[in-house]
Amino acid sequence: MNIIWILFRILDWTLFAFVAMTVIYMLIFAIASFFAHRPEVQKSKHYNRFIVLIPAYHQDQAIIQTVNAMLGQNYPQRMFDIVVISDHQKEMTNMMLAQMPITLLTPNFERSTKAKSLQYAILNLPQFKIYDAVIILDAGNIVEPEFLEQVNDAYEAAGTKVIQTHRVPRNRDTSAARLDAIFEEINNAVFRRGHLTLGLSAAINGSGTIYDFEWFKRNIMKVRSATSEDKELEALIMREGIYIDYFDNIRVYAEKVRNIYDFNAQRAHWISSQLHVLIGNLRYLPSTILNRRYDHMDKLIQWLLVPRTIMMGFILIMSLVVPYFYFTEGIKWWVAGALAMLAFSLATPDELVDENWDKDFLKAPLLTLWGLINIARAGKTEANVRLSALARMFHGMLPQKKHKNAITKSKQKRQ
Repeated sequence: MNIIWILFRILDWTLFAFVAMTVIYMLIFAIASFFAHRPEVQKSKHYNRFIVLIPAYHQDQAIIQTVNAMLGQNYPQRMFDIVVISDHQKEMTNMMLAQMPITLLTPNFERSTKAKSLQYAILNLPQFKIYDAVIILDAGNIVEPEFLEQVNDAYEAAGTKVIQTHRVPRNRDTSAARLDAIFEEINNAVFRRGHLTLGLSAAINGSGTIYDFEWFKRNIMKVRSATSEDKELEALIMREGIYIDYFDNIRVYAEKVRNIYDFNAQRAHWISSQLHVLIGNLRYLPSTILNRRYDHMDKLIQWLLVPRTIMMGFILIMSLVVPYFYFTEGIKWWVAGALAMLAFSLATPDELVDENWDKDFLKAPLLTLWGLINIARAGKTEANVRLSALARMFHGMLPQKKHKNAITKSKQKRQ
């Protein structure tokens, strides 16, 4: 019984350590987000030349809307090009896109990923084309007519190679979409506005990101992950010591998932990506500390944080289970839960708390359950990836002659 109790205490305090770190981190930056202030960005007299890359995979309706929004820009048309990477889309969609004043690429990957689409676009650009920056949008993103003008002004004012725009929800027509919108704005407050207040780099999103063209052209080819191209690029940015700026006033409207199944599939994808990039970058921690790269340290801490849905699942379960065994040990979990809710409330914009809030909040237990399942799936996926890589490395270390002799002997036996 004593051994069981000791193991339970170790599990309790281990989980609490990760949850407490996540709660404190979020609370600090949620409070800091209230003090975010940027001087008014001056109108730039110089026009940068942009290339807009839009990967589209089975998004036939959404891609047309996104292209039309980009074609309606107030920015001089000679100063930007639009490239759509249409992967496994309908022939009719490609015919419609081919009639628009854009560059249409139609790869046919056996295993499609966003990173492959972006790499394909860069490899197929004409050599004589010169750009200052590349803008990444997703199919389904909608931008206002002054978007490129705002990006141009921001890019000149920022003086850095990477900036992130404010991604906001296009739709809030279901419970899943409303919860997704709330979580998106919490991320904007904690990982972007709050970070800028304290002088740290903002986090990048999967879309609405602007990169220096030459930097992107060189580094997108280094991305190998099928699921976490944005986080891999973020890791490369941090290792080079490049600051990521954030502009809250430049909006990119993104379509939110409409059902709980898609919501959880999306979170599972993000958890897997976070775990993959964390494991791949832990080896840089000693040099990061020695060289005092605070942005890189912050990013590694960020990837160590427990995802919010999973964190609330741990808090809920442990708040109920721990007091049953030892009442006073449960108090720390109640405090963690209260502080987590405080951080969420501070980071949630008032306009997103409407008459549907109570109804949506009832879906939280379902999300929590799936969140715990997702972390198990992510761990299994990452373990398989690492074991496969290890097996390939071991296979490559085998002497080639012995390997050929083994094949010859096998053939002789069959004969």
